[in-house]
Amino acid sequence: MNQVARLLLLAASAGPVGCGPSNASDTSRDDRVYTLDYVVTLDPETAGARVVLTLEQSDDYQRKLDMSLLGGRISNVEGDGELTVQDGRAVWLPPEDGGQLSWFARIDHLRDEDTYDAYIGDDWALFRGEDIIPSADTRTLKDAESDTRLTFELPDGWSSVTPYFGNDDSFDVDTPDRRFDTPTGWIVLGDLGVRYGTISGIRTKVAGPTGHDIRRLDILAFLRWTLPELLRVLPDFPDRLTIVSAGEPMWRGALSAPQSLYIHADRPLISENGTSTLLHEIVHVGMGLSAKRGADWIVEGFAEFYALEALRRSGTLGKRRFEIAHEDLAEWGREASELCGPRSSGSRTARAVMVLAELDAEIRDETDGRSSLDDVLAELAALDEEITVERFREIAADVAGEAMESLEDLPGCPAA
Repeated sequence: MNQVARLLLLAASAGPVGCGPSNASDTSRDDRVYTLDYVVTLDPETAGARVVLTLEQSDDYQRKLDMSLLGGRISNVEGDGELTVQDGRAVWLPPEDGGQLSWFARIDHLRDEDTYDAYIGDDWALFRGEDIIPSADTRTLKDAESDTRLTFELPDGWSSVTPYFGNDDSFDVDTPDRRFDTPTGWIVLGDLGVRYGTISGIRTKVAGPTGHDIRRLDILAFLRWTLPELLRVLPDFPDRLTIVSAGEPMWRGALSAPQSLYIHADRPLISENGTSTLLHEIVHVGMGLSAKRGADWIVEGFAEFYALEALRRSGTLGKRRFEIAHEDLAEWGREASELCGPRSSGSRTARAVMVLAELDAEIRDETDGRSSLDDVLAELAALDEEITVERFREIAADVAGEAMESLEDLPGCPAA
């Protein structure tokens, strides 16, 4: 909740002048807002950051915070009130009127032997909000919610880009589906180059450290003709999209997060096989879908399928090049012996695309073209739960009007 909304709630709780004594239970219900201020001080010499959380509340609204120590990446936890640090978690019972909790977060994190998916150096840092501020289980007074701010204290010459609205290195953090807001998504700090654009109503930023070969304007131009096609099938796409990028020593891939994604500076907009890593991750941002164990192929398959569809529908790929891309994926997919493994990548995702192509054709045939895989995607994107193979079959059957043969015999998956 931003400051304007908070003031409106305070004004509403006052009631009309001259109407006699107010009902205390009604006014307290309207004013159950507490403030959370996260101040992050970067320290490149220790490859981390000091985080200070200040809680302010007029009553005992926020009563308990239980957060992970991220396998040891969070240390030196201190706090007012009662604090217990054990078994990889910190449990904080703050004073009734608020208090402070602080910790050190190690930012550097190797994804493989020599490349990072979170990094801080002398001139820049790139990581996710949840890398330094873990999500937390909380106990609050019913209907209480947070008004949250994130502020960076940076070395001279550094600036900041996050998925959130703000300026002067201070940002409002608002997560509509949560009452306890914590920063999530990709953040880049340092001596930055940034380009902005509004594409079909989506406020889009491309940012990364100067001196890295980041094609900021190329990315914005590419999205001007491909992103509108994705918005046709993902109408609830976030109204802000932050793309962060860097070169070495970052991991040479791409990863999505809420309202944001990271892509290595060397990744092409379109690969030689006709696929697009950038669009794949943007589909993830738009779907916001996660999977139960064994169903990751569904999420990854949809991301790859619709990345290709965006290229075809926008005219970026011609018909024959699009067909060749599907032929290449079909050949690669034959290397996967099963779909329902723990995680989907490479040949498994390629095989998933082929399943989805068959499903799309079957739905169109059964409905005489009235429905398609687009309708299944819309149902998936609206889900407020992790997808399972069984639920996927149900949604496809609802769209088509009957069970789909293309989803009956899925290698390595539970029988239909």
